[in-house]
Amino acid sequence: MKAKNNLFKLVFSALMAAFVCVATLVIRIPSPLGGYINLGDCIVLVSGWLLGPVYGFLAGGIGSAIADLIGYPAYAVATFFIKGLQALVAYFVLRLIKKTSVSKAAYLISGVAAQLVMVGGYYVFEGFYYNSFVSVLANIPFNLIQSAVGILVGLIVNKAISKTRIAKKFGFDK
Repeated sequence: MKAKNNLFKLVFSALMAAFVCVATLVIRIPSPLGGYINLGDCIVLVSGWLLGPVYGFLAGGIGSAIADLIGYPAYAVATFFIKGLQALVAYFVLRLIKKTSVSKAAYLISGVAAQLVMVGGYYVFEGFYYNSFVSVLANIPFNLIQSAVGILVGLIVNKAISKTRIAKKFGFDK
């Protein structure tokens, strides 16, 4: 059964990476420095919450990096690590909160922590990329909007997935 479970997680991770890519590319609202607000973060968060640290990191990082390769290739490597870390933080903060308390806000808190990784990660990357940490401050409000939407939609998607038979069968509902 363990091999079957691992195969399912691998396939589900590939599916989530594809969803991250599509969610990133479908709705694009331009930001000041040429980037865009998108819905990919909601699936990155869900990937971290459902798939755990390794598969979540890979699904979030690969899906987001592929989206960047299509339109913003200079960002692809940074995006792989930023979005992968975002999923990783979502997973570990959620697990930490669930171990220490029975907080109903655990997913929200872990989502906020993960999104701060995204906002900070892109601030640092863009500061070096554009050689100005002052000018890239203009992108922070847009990244915060993307974060808020990502958390909200991610919570809804996660709740829907956690109620499925597939989630229960493979332990994603825990």
